[in-house]
Amino acid sequence: MLQYIAKRLLGLVPVIFGITLLVFAFLHLIPGDPVTAMVGERSTPEQIEILRKQMGLDQPLPLQYLFFLTSLLRLDFGTSIVTNVPVIVEIGQRWPASFELSVAAMLFAVLVGIPAGILAAVKKDSWLDNVAMIGSLVGVSMPVYWLGLLLIYLFAVYLGWLPPSGRLGVSQGFEFQAITGFYILDAILQGNVLVLKDVLAHLVLPAIALGTIPLAIVARLTRSAMLEVLSQDYIRTARAKGVLEKWVIFKHALKNALLPVITIIGLQFGALLSGAILTETIFSWPGLGSWIYSAILARDYPVVQGGVVFISITFVLINLLVDLSYALFDPRIQYR
Repeated sequence: MLQYIAKRLLGLVPVIFGITLLVFAFLHLIPGDPVTAMVGERSTPEQIEILRKQMGLDQPLPLQYLFFLTSLLRLDFGTSIVTNVPVIVEIGQRWPASFELSVAAMLFAVLVGIPAGILAAVKKDSWLDNVAMIGSLVGVSMPVYWLGLLLIYLFAVYLGWLPPSGRLGVSQGFEFQAITGFYILDAILQGNVLVLKDVLAHLVLPAIALGTIPLAIVARLTRSAMLEVLSQDYIRTARAKGVLEKWVIFKHALKNALLPVITIIGLQFGALLSGAILTETIFSWPGLGSWIYSAILARDYPVVQGGVVFISITFVLINLLVDLSYALFDPRIQYR
């Protein structure tokens, strides 16, 4: 097992190297002078030249890339041109918000999607199956920005049940100190029930908007995997022996149908952690997605480079964890 993990980690080295190369190349292929975009067209040539030297943009591209790699090895993602704050510090400030939103969205997708897929498979061709599949098709097809605005209008503006945006209702005068950056955890550690309720209330709408597409994907894949397993001989044998139907479904069928579902859950979770630009923008959520989007508009190269590399590495590591989790759900899998 440890040998397999070591091999996989070594295999990640060329992947990460390729990611850094692509990020560096794509950013330098963008038309226009980034320094002029940062300081403005009214700046003097002397100011532009000084900033270009500070950023190392006056050096040949191979040297710039080498400097970029050596900085990453020191966990130095550079300093934001706009805020003059180290990128790694801003990542630490923004990532907890994206992580909480991604976990909430994925929990919503899994807790609703898997039961819906199981029900659709067990009740194949029934009205329940049709409703579940039509709902999943609508979920996949529905634009996130439209769903987000619809949720805000219905539950925040019209009904007034939930807050429309933000992460915490600071205007309500809560005494709250962000210790770890994870507001839910911080509220629990401080025993502040009012803050915990407010944080969860702010989390509901963006989590539903963000989790709708993964929910639909999980439901459809669960149904497909369950149908395939339910047609196997050992399922017919279990039923012939008089095993209770609930045990046939949940112990024999579901357990063997989980591997492809786990794979898609891991991929979707990695995608959510990459930063949901539309969702975070609509709900004014201070996460990585809205942060990188603002950096792109401002041509803040260090933020874009560091943020994209960090997100890519996170995605790769999540895929590795998903791969290693297979053995927990299927004892037949052995890592060598």
